[in-house]
Amino acid sequence: MNLLHANDQPGAYPQSWYAATAPLPDPFPVLKGAQRADLCVIGGGYTGLSTALHAAEAGLSVILLEAQRVGFGASGRNGGQLGSGQRQDQMTLEKMVGPENARLYWRLGEEAKQHTKDLIARLKIDADLKPGIAWTGSNRAEVQELHDYAAHLNARYDYPHVEIPDDDSFRRIIPSPAYAGGVIDRDGAHLHPLKYALGLARAAQAAGVRIFERSEVHRIDPGAATSIRTGAGQVTAAHVVLACNGYLGGLDRTVAARVMPINNFVVATEPLGDDAAKVLGEDIAVADSKFVVNYYRLSADRRLIFGGGESYGYRFPKDIAAKVRRPMTEVYPHLRDVRIDYAWGGTLAITMKRLPFFRRLAPNILTASGYSGHGVGTATHAGWLMAQAVQGQAAGFDAMAGMPSVPFPGGPALRSPLLVAAMSWYALRDRLGV
Repeated sequence: MNLLHANDQPGAYPQSWYAATAPLPDPFPVLKGAQRADLCVIGGGYTGLSTALHAAEAGLSVILLEAQRVGFGASGRNGGQLGSGQRQDQMTLEKMVGPENARLYWRLGEEAKQHTKDLIARLKIDADLKPGIAWTGSNRAEVQELHDYAAHLNARYDYPHVEIPDDDSFRRIIPSPAYAGGVIDRDGAHLHPLKYALGLARAAQAAGVRIFERSEVHRIDPGAATSIRTGAGQVTAAHVVLACNGYLGGLDRTVAARVMPINNFVVATEPLGDDAAKVLGEDIAVADSKFVVNYYRLSADRRLIFGGGESYGYRFPKDIAAKVRRPMTEVYPHLRDVRIDYAWGGTLAITMKRLPFFRRLAPNILTASGYSGHGVGTATHAGWLMAQAVQGQAAGFDAMAGMPSVPFPGGPALRSPLLVAAMSWYALRDRLGV
């Protein structure tokens, strides 16, 4: 199944609150005929846009090919959380790769977060960037683990930004009966993801990037001068960056073996007005400790934007609102009858280790994807690292490429049913509270 076309209208953004509140650009042209460039970027999300922008700013001629619209995929649909470090916590990384490498990956993760903030400021992107992400626990044991982790980050990584609120303060900030407590990362942030993606696209175009939409790549012929073919055109480029994430399709089997698309779903309620304080006492984002993560925040117009609900197939459900309403009302029972104005699905990509997959597929073909729900900063940073690598400065890219990576069992054919079985088991554990 080609996820570029399975769930969405061709050439159209989803009917999300993000698309309803972002200044949507006129379509970029379709690639027709033959073109040449120093660099061809395939994919118009954060990874591809960041790569193209930074490469063009360095003086390279760049063509970006997007199969639908820029920001069409996960980059324009996600929860908007700009988290710290990597997708895996540092204690897990220390066990996986040892203390020295764990410290390296923490530094790179923090560099990604700061680079994203700096980019928004430098380019003057109106992305509604706000500070603060809370991590919540469903029971006292999970809360203690979060408190211990905050202390660990402070002591081992000189990171004092994770606040441990007392019970009364926590209830004031997150008045949900589903949580026993938690911590707040004051240096994490949240933003309007589509406004951010479109801001990157505008900046890339201003830097000289030639952007083509509705230009799906069907074939890549590697070589010193790589040929990239679409339905109506062809690009010949000295370097290629594959930045497709969950919408890779069959373009590369090496990536497909290690990076798997999954769907997730988000709703936006009606504006809550003064009742928004019954959801969040501060303008922060929240992510909980469940395997099938619930994540949410308030919008600028005081709606609850809530993501959650597991997916056991690549087709979006007919009633996305009903799917997400269930976990939303588990967190906030008083919202049982609230009106849902927007409901949308999206495709992200995960890896077995829940760490991003960076790889040099050929001497002049790079890829990065599989951000596993931690992509706002990591994907932006990946683009900068790949633009650097194209110019011969590959230390950062090579460090990220050294992260542990294993293929999914069964390869592309069996990875999905095996994941369904695993997700069903962990979702059951979430419901039973074990």
